[in-house]
Amino acid sequence: MTPETLNFSMGGLLPVVVQHHGSGQVLMVGFSNREAVEKSLETGHAWFFSRSRQRLWEKGETSGNLLDVKAIRVDCDADALIYLCEPHGPTCHTGERSCFFQGVDEIPRGETSGEAAAVLFETILERQREGDPEKSYVARLLAQGVDRVARKVGEEATEVVIAAKNADREEIAREVADLWFHTFILLAEQGMTPEDVWAVLRARRRQ
Repeated sequence: MTPETLNFSMGGLLPVVVQHHGSGQVLMVGFSNREAVEKSLETGHAWFFSRSRQRLWEKGETSGNLLDVKAIRVDCDADALIYLCEPHGPTCHTGERSCFFQGVDEIPRGETSGEAAAVLFETILERQREGDPEKSYVARLLAQGVDRVARKVGEEATEVVIAAKNADREEIAREVADLWFHTFILLAEQGMTPEDVWAVLRARRRQ
């Protein structure tokens, strides 16, 4: 699929949904014309067409909160796109991570599993940056070094095995949550992110 084959059926525009490439969280929705799509492909940053200002604009051109385009998906009619992006800072002008931070009163806003994982890891990174063992379990654990963090991951893995042997679904869920939580801490200690793991898992799908 190329920009020339896209269906710009809305007065020369098509809608673009922007998702976080790691968590899948919907960050914003914009509109692009052919030139905006071409510039997104050329620069690797998300470009759109402003209907109010009638001009091209690059997300983050004033705030610095750019969106790095990691992949683009085209719908079956070629008249809508999804940009999978790595955001640099909050996407919403309000300072929120996503423009979709409000809910409808009658329907809970909810949170996807990917969003929950992303928020958890960002919280771990915040505790790591703050580095106050007196106020944070994460900071306290990280202060003890990789040996202690790795040992804690091993302990939690053992708890998962025991829970599985007990065939207790609630216990398994709790222990796997503990294991994933401490694995995230280990990734942070190593200067890595869950995306390093997701990349490996995506490659394994082709095996």
